Formats: sequence, structure tokens, C-alpha cells
Amino acid sequence: MAVTKEFLGTGRRKTAVARVRVATGAGRVTVNNRTVESYFPVLSMRNDALRALELTQNLEKFDITVNVHGGGPTGQAGAVRHGIARALLEVDAELRPVLKADGLLTRDPRMKERKKYGQPGARKRFQFSKR
Repeated sequence: MAVTKEFLGTGRRKTAVARVRVATGAGRVTVNNRTVESYFPVLSMRNDALRALELTQNLEKFDITVNVHGGGPTGQAGAVRHGIARALLEVDAELRPVLKADGLLTRDPRMKERKKYGQPGARKRFQFSKR
């Protein structure tokens, strides 16, 4: 039995966390034990999640298994993208300039702003009444 080497990468965006395993294979991508097409039915999210593979021309070279939790579909797609980019960096450090130029190694720092007391939301104020 041949032992395949797996490379790991953790991706995060908003409150979503993706644990990515990259192994040599035929290009199968599974997210939470489902195909990437069924997990991300919207094409733009699927393209966003697999951006690192397209950029490095590794779409058919690796089998990718992803466990992702937290956040919504957009945040999860961003977390998967970040995790795949980090895992590909473990596979081949030569890919760093390509991935970095496209901004795939940077964790998106934008988070939801917290609600403040005395207000209905983060920025919104209750209606002001002069009299």
C-alpha cells in the first residue's frame, strides 16, 4: 500500500475556520464529505474557494479534503481559499510569490463590529427626540 503525503493548511475568514488537507491525486475536492459543487452551488463562491488551485495550475494534481465550520457561505468560501493557499505553500514554497501577489496568503481582517450599549446596533442610534 502506497503512503500518500498529506499537507495541511488552516484558513480563516470572518467567523469561519477551514481545515484543509492536500494530497497528490486526480483533482477531487470534497468539503464536509460533499463534493465542492454541492457544497458551494453558486459558481462565484466555488471559483473563489478554488482560486489558489487555478492560479498555480494545480487543479488536476491534488485531492483536497476540507472540513469547514462557522460563519456563512461567503465566509466559508473565503476560509477554504485561504486554507488551500496555505496548504499549497507547504507542498511547494516556490508558489509563494504567485499566491502572495494575488493576496491569497493574507487573512481578511474584516469582522462584524460589535453592538454597543444604548444603541440598537453597532453604529445605528435610537431616534433622537428634542422634546
